[in-house]
Amino acid sequence: MVTIYDIAAKAGVSAMTVSRVINNTGKISDKTRAKVKRVMEELNYVPNQTARSLVLQQTRILFLLITDITNPFYTTLARGAEDAATKNGFRLLFGNSDESLDKESDYIQTILSTRVDGVLVAPAGDPSLPHLEKLRRHNIPFVLLDREVPGIGCDVVLGDSKEGGRRLVEHLAEHGHRRIAMINGSSSISSARLRLQGYREAMKLHDLPCGELDIYETSFGLRSDLSGIEAWLDAMPEPPTAIIAGNNVLALEVMSVLRKRGISVPEQISLVCFDDLGPYADFDPFITVIAQQAYHFGYIGMQMLLERIQEREPSAPWKKIVLPAELIVRRSVAEPPSP
Repeated sequence: MVTIYDIAAKAGVSAMTVSRVINNTGKISDKTRAKVKRVMEELNYVPNQTARSLVLQQTRILFLLITDITNPFYTTLARGAEDAATKNGFRLLFGNSDESLDKESDYIQTILSTRVDGVLVAPAGDPSLPHLEKLRRHNIPFVLLDREVPGIGCDVVLGDSKEGGRRLVEHLAEHGHRRIAMINGSSSISSARLRLQGYREAMKLHDLPCGELDIYETSFGLRSDLSGIEAWLDAMPEPPTAIIAGNNVLALEVMSVLRKRGISVPEQISLVCFDDLGPYADFDPFITVIAQQAYHFGYIGMQMLLERIQEREPSAPWKKIVLPAELIVRRSVAEPPSP
């Protein structure tokens, strides 16, 4: 195995000079730096990253923990985070919690043992607080994406979920809908709470009926058993003419149930949702959505994380960035059918 001493001997410099070239520290002339790098290439030298991280107190490795890798919102977010990390010379590891607190806890342990420099987290929900506190106790900088967690001070990048809920109701109301139901994620998730709040406020503003049976709370994640959605539709005393889904996964599951029942969208019922369907949205654009800036969630969140890593001591005030969303009108909304 080639060592820095082998490189130093062949280049005619000290081992300290070789170390400074590898770690990009200290003052070294361009001529000497070029000579050392040339010898490193000749000897096929690969730096020991573990030793290097001990010297620099940095691994140049970051971690992105998301809740659903199958959701196009998060895959696009991950692309933004990776692009920003790579641009700044960092590598990015990924984890997927599946909206599970137990899996999230396991990943937190992995993060601590991997000695990463920082973490981007889309938390499973409010109960994620102990996991974030563990990161804080170990002095690992982190930034939250898409969801806030009460009780922890940190940087966060969010979408305007409340405004999105309001705009979806208004869009349906403009098409004559009065019976508008909503299927949403868990109330333990901040974005789900805000989407529901926007829905309720807009329903009240437009004097539209909104009972408890019109709202169904479930998981944002993908499921194989859709019986809960079917039972919800059956329990409503009067069927809705439109449904708002709290995210794209829920929208596709509702669509599956409706097709199974022979109910066509939008001829018999209209359907809208939060979050676009990723790179496939333009292939057969159909569902009207509130499209969030998924790529910018990841890219901006990574920039904020790198700023905290460079700070070392979190002295600057915590930042909250709320990204506006766009209503994209497609073919899944029509006027309600005549009685």
